[in-house]
Amino acid sequence: MSVEVHVISSQLKAKSTRRRYTPILLLLLLLATTAAFPASPLTGNPLNDGYHDMYNLQFLDAHLKFEQWMTSNPADPMGPVSDAAAWLFGEFNRLHVIDVQLFADQSRFDNRDRLTPDPIVRKHFDDRTDQASRLADTALQRNPKDANALYVKTLVSGMRSDYALMIEKRDLAALNYSKEASAYSKQALAADPTLYDAHLASGVENYMLSLKWAPLRWLLSFSGASTSREEGLRLLHLTAEKGHYLAPFARMMLAVAALRDNRPQEARDILTALSKEYPQNTLYAQELSRIH
Repeated sequence: MSVEVHVISSQLKAKSTRRRYTPILLLLLLLATTAAFPASPLTGNPLNDGYHDMYNLQFLDAHLKFEQWMTSNPADPMGPVSDAAAWLFGEFNRLHVIDVQLFADQSRFDNRDRLTPDPIVRKHFDDRTDQASRLADTALQRNPKDANALYVKTLVSGMRSDYALMIEKRDLAALNYSKEASAYSKQALAADPTLYDAHLASGVENYMLSLKWAPLRWLLSFSGASTSREEGLRLLHLTAEKGHYLAPFARMMLAVAALRDNRPQEARDILTALSKEYPQNTLYAQELSRIH
């Protein structure tokens, strides 16, 4: 945030004091409302039901629901991009990537191993992301401000970033995809400010990069990456409160932030609520048992 230069020293001191406390006030506001996530049930049509199955780790059911949506809505890129998400989350589950403690421990995260992906899953993931991207491009040719198409492009880039980062450990490729996702998300939100799920891309980028070593953050900022911790938390919280398909993921990231900030009860509250909402997802219960 740029700061106007003042001649009068008293004004300069007052400005400096406000700058120093603004992040603190923002974090207090976030902490006061972290557990108050309004219900946004993922149900009512095959697309919603597919996401509910996916968060419940019922991946075969999720694929069937997404296939049903694609059959009924062949021009909608949300079908294939959602199916790609089910392939990605399924692979993450198989490889034990969905681990709150991994993200909460910077040393463990930095020293994580490169994993061995399933080539069949990789092909399904690539096919679906390519299909979604083509359908989105077609929609954008008709209307460059198509919010749904821009959101799908956000998801495609974001998931490619996740795959490169968490499975292949290609950090630079992941960063480039992440910046691409953030750029698409801003376009999607400009077209439709109520598309709160689109905030997740910039939220994750800001928060995760803010955890890097200070000189590296400085270099990343010059490359166009966003590295503000406070902004990352704000956008994650906005997605968790008002998002739909990605709200559960944003809530999990807020649990990570709570553990990093030594607020185990807050993380416990978030994971308990997720466990009740998705009772077949045993990962939440496992994470709860590890919080002390």
